[in-house]
Amino acid sequence: MNSDSPATDTPLSSRAVSGAPCWASLTTRDPVAVRSFYTAVLGWEWRTGRLGERYGFAQVGGVPVAGVAAVRAMGDTAFAWTPYFATADADGTVARSHERGGTTAMGPLSFPPGRAAVLADRDGAVFGVWEGELMGDWTAWRRAAPAFMELHTRDAFDAVMFYAEVLGWSSESGSCCEVHYEDESVVLRSGGEAVARIHSGAVESARDPAMRPRWRIRFTVDDVRECTRAAMAAGGRVVALGADGAEATLSDPDGARFLVSSRPAA
Repeated sequence: MNSDSPATDTPLSSRAVSGAPCWASLTTRDPVAVRSFYTAVLGWEWRTGRLGERYGFAQVGGVPVAGVAAVRAMGDTAFAWTPYFATADADGTVARSHERGGTTAMGPLSFPPGRAAVLADRDGAVFGVWEGELMGDWTAWRRAAPAFMELHTRDAFDAVMFYAEVLGWSSESGSCCEVHYEDESVVLRSGGEAVARIHSGAVESARDPAMRPRWRIRFTVDDVRECTRAAMAAGGRVVALGADGAEATLSDPDGARFLVSSRPAA
């Protein structure tokens, strides 16, 4: 998130969708190469602002859907996709995270027209929060991305307690989200639509101490197998492919992982 966002006709405040996913951002050491990769795999178009190659905005049909930030490679720096959640108060959100065992990697910092922070929950999964003007209409972003946030963690019920308290899910704080328990996972819904999922395996299964909790971003596509072929041809790799070919976990040239799944029938 930053001040070089493309102009929009109807900017929306994060307060209006407080608690909901509102953006996805990728860190990379080579933004030019990685933009070519995502253009080949997901068909994205790109726009840059005053910061030039340091931050680019991916677009679908003219709607901004994700950002790519250039960072220097330092030691074991992880290049990864990070989901951002809307908040009406970044400082208050960071404070609540600290009170509940979370940590802060960055911020809150001012990036007019808003403020951002990057946090980790008490199990180590990284996520961001954004206070201020969104990239545009939230519904248009949801339709154009179309992205779905998933947290794979050791204990879904413990995780949802953390996020519900930090982000205000299902509270009187103005959140637009509600928490539901479906198919042995926690589903976050906004206006009846699923916008995020938290899961840790079957309820009766034992915790896996070796599992690294992380947020994953899933993009829906028309043809999963074509995406896998395009990813390999563009310098990425296929981490896992579903048995029915309906979903795949891919890795871009920097090692950032993301998921693709077949677009639901209209």
